[in-house]
Amino acid sequence: MKNHTEYLTIQTQQAREVRSITEQVKEALKKSEFRDGMLLVGALHANSAVVLGINDSKFFGDLQAWLERLAPARDDYQLGRGFESNPSTVLQSILAGPQVSVAFSEGRLDLGPWQEILYLEFDGQRPKRVVIKLLGE
Repeated sequence: MKNHTEYLTIQTQQAREVRSITEQVKEALKKSEFRDGMLLVGALHANSAVVLGINDSKFFGDLQAWLERLAPARDDYQLGRGFESNPSTVLQSILAGPQVSVAFSEGRLDLGPWQEILYLEFDGQRPKRVVIKLLGE
């Protein structure tokens, strides 16, 4: 089995933002020339995530509300004491998930009809990296 790795740099305009990166992942798959295998797409920052979801602002709004209920912005997180200015966004990233795995067959991503690979930014407006690691043949 062979591997192929690519990195994306994402610069969001908002502190909290969602972006579909499905097309960039498809391009990485095309460049690899692999036909069958698995790929991993992972956020390389503690306050961002990668999920499979629906590329719709209503979905992101619902997801944001759910994450905010589970890990609201507060001043009493231990992580916030002298280390991290936004510990709730780190917890939200863990809840959403820092990475996803996707199978591919015959050179195509095995995604459902509405599924897209989404990059979620919880503390943006600076460059962040995403890794795309393909294993296949």
